[in-house]
Order: sequence, then C-alpha cells, then structure tokens
Amino acid sequence: MAISLLPAKPLWREAEDEEKSFDHHLTHLIVHGVLHLLGYDHETDDEAEAMEQLERKILARLAIPDPYALSVIDD
Repeated sequence: MAISLLPAKPLWREAEDEEKSFDHHLTHLIVHGVLHLLGYDHETDDEAEAMEQLERKILARLAIPDPYALSVIDD
C-alpha cells in the first residue's frame, strides 16, 4: 500500500492559485487518494471521467463545489 504525505505549503499555494478554500482542496485530494487506494485510476479518458464523476458525487455530499468546474477569471 502506498502512503502519501501532503505537504501543507504547496497545498495552501495550490488552493490560493485555484481560488479554493484550503479545506476543500485538501478534502478533494484525500478523496482522490482514497479512490486510488480502492482501485480507481485515470490512465484512460473513460477511467478519468468515471473517477472524476465519483469525486464530484462524494464532494457534493460534503457540500464542496466541483473541483473540475471551469472558472472564468476576469482580466
């Protein structure tokens, strides 16, 4: 079994860059990692779509916005 440690500083930076709360970003990464541990992967487009859909469903139940939704940034 793989163990992954999530370094806090890069996570804060990623969350800020993507304009997401740190808690939501961290939760998304945990959900993503657990799905990998359960055998899900994203090597093919079909696998990626299935995994992302499951992530969206889990995160929605936790009241976390879709992390894959495109956002429009005003210049």
